[in-house]
Amino acid sequence: MTSLLTIFDLGADGLAEIIELAERGDLGHPLAGKGVALVFQKSSARTRNSMEMAVVQLGGHPVYIQKDEVGLGTRETAEDVARTLACYHEVIAARVMDHRDLERMATAVTTPLLNLLSDLHHPLQALADLLTIKQYLGRIDGARVAYVGDANNVARSLAEACSLAGAELIVACPEEYGFAAEELQRWDNVRHVVDPREAAEGAQFVYTDVWVSMGQDEEGEQRRRAFADYQVDEDLMALGADARFLHCLPARRGEEVAAAVIDGPRSAVWKQAENRMHTARAALAWMLR
Repeated sequence: MTSLLTIFDLGADGLAEIIELAERGDLGHPLAGKGVALVFQKSSARTRNSMEMAVVQLGGHPVYIQKDEVGLGTRETAEDVARTLACYHEVIAARVMDHRDLERMATAVTTPLLNLLSDLHHPLQALADLLTIKQYLGRIDGARVAYVGDANNVARSLAEACSLAGAELIVACPEEYGFAAEELQRWDNVRHVVDPREAAEGAQFVYTDVWVSMGQDEEGEQRRRAFADYQVDEDLMALGADARFLHCLPARRGEEVAAAVIDGPRSAVWKQAENRMHTARAALAWMLR
């Protein structure tokens, strides 16, 4: 059994195996009669629904746990929460504010731990992104992806996934919102540009995320000013090579994306959202192998 806190925990072989498992569909019932703890410090429509259905499809019982029920790091230490949940569940999955809490939980138990999102990483989203790319392009290796917007947790996991899978990723954002130089040096085929048009030129996929994520409301106006020239609109999409549009959702039409793009014929966001369930199921099966 293996924990999955970042995409790099998989390695290239593990990443390829999960995509193959997601494409296969029926993975049996390795969770028959077993529970999976779903700890949510941050709410989410897609993560909760995709994970609960993935656990059910593998024969297990998902238990949704809200932040006030465990008080991660306040009422109880991260280690004690993990130790308690390990008494009952085959897998612990957590969506947290601070990635260090996941690391602390993982060191306290041998039960596999799955990152549902942290401030630094969102591996399950990146798995769904790669599956979507493969479905539309027929391959991942050599795909050209433009990511326009904040170099956040979604972008970081996407960068790790593209690096391992052989896709090219160009991240376009203001310098102050980009990745640190040492991070870029760790990844193959990932680079940063300031001009979103440069990133979108010849891209097969154009990806964006909200400018103001959950917990960043105090920076809202500052971020909207900084990213005002980074909206994915029809003109930007036209620079791509018949590009498909990707978004991890929820979206704010009129900010990071124009309604004509996300609701238009080149949008792949609903297939991408569906793939959250298929890749969650595959990730669980891979962890339990």
